[in-house]
Amino acid sequence: MLSNFVESIFYPSELIALVRYQLFRQSTIVDISTWSKTKQRCYYFLKMTSGSFAAIIMNLDPKLRDLVCIFYLCLRGMDTIEDDMTLPIKKKAPLLRSFYKKINQKGWTFTENGPDEKDRQLLVEFDVVIEEFLLLPKECQAIIINITKQMGNGMADFVSISARDKYNIITLKDFDKYCYYVAGLVGIGISDLFNSVGATIPDTTKNLDTIISMGIFLQKLNILRDFVEDLNENRRFWPKEIWYQYVSEIEDLVLVENKEKALNCLSALVLNTLLHVPDCLNYLILLDGPDIFSFAATPLVMGYSTLASTFKNYDSYSKVIKIRKGEGAKLFFRCTSMSEVAKIFFEYTQVIISKNNDPQDPNFAKINDICEQVFFLYI
Repeated sequence: MLSNFVESIFYPSELIALVRYQLFRQSTIVDISTWSKTKQRCYYFLKMTSGSFAAIIMNLDPKLRDLVCIFYLCLRGMDTIEDDMTLPIKKKAPLLRSFYKKINQKGWTFTENGPDEKDRQLLVEFDVVIEEFLLLPKECQAIIINITKQMGNGMADFVSISARDKYNIITLKDFDKYCYYVAGLVGIGISDLFNSVGATIPDTTKNLDTIISMGIFLQKLNILRDFVEDLNENRRFWPKEIWYQYVSEIEDLVLVENKEKALNCLSALVLNTLLHVPDCLNYLILLDGPDIFSFAATPLVMGYSTLASTFKNYDSYSKVIKIRKGEGAKLFFRCTSMSEVAKIFFEYTQVIISKNNDPQDPNFAKINDICEQVFFLYI
């Protein structure tokens, strides 16, 4: 906690936001004493596995909050299996394909994750998630099962490729396809769940491509940011079509002698991620209601600020880039309206343009072009 204030010591407005955020969190604490033990445990796991996203979920209307919590935990459980590199592929792939059957199988748990898998306890006690899942409306259960089935099959397809090839994401088309399975489907699922209970949000079918693109944006950002962490765990999600233009093996990007190539490769990934930003803004402008708008806008705003911090940042090859907690708190309180969010995107687009100062970077002109599109989209 103290470290958060220390890193924002030269940013007075962030210090104020940090204090304000702490007071806000205390004032919005939900009384869970009347909840069932299984529901309490689910929300414990939500906080444990999702970090700051849990705070965003807690601001939703209770009926939406419970839906998102259980949906998230179902997918997080499956994601924990996909991420675990200690599980043999012969076991992992079938488990991913059948995971949708597990989420309504009372009493099911999984104890075979590696001891260091960070979210393994969620699967050890997955029976509590199943108990709460079975209390959801049948229509909502069907939506979650459908999304889980599609995502599990997609994950299994890519896991199976890695059994015979060092790299399972070769082309940009592969990259988009993978991100669709693990994040685009999440957006579809949340939209369908909200529509099923009468929340005021855009129709899923009419806005399908935009919803998918928004999810892909967030996933590409995570993949971009988590490069070193994934590499250390023997996971490779950057598309070969991009990095092979700069080095012959992806591990070579971290070598000091390849610094310029590594920065240009990073620019190419940032460019590919930026292409989804107009869709993010186009979706947000359709939303009504402060809680749902904030729920959708906050991850996108945090993501875009992180993208700006990652761009041209060589530290991306040695650590996970994160914005300051104070900066995040300040942004959290600004996600109140489309006009304010547009201003935030404008500000961070300015940051990206100011850092895009090397005409020798092969991505220089295209980054300027997409930034200009974002720059004037809603300003």
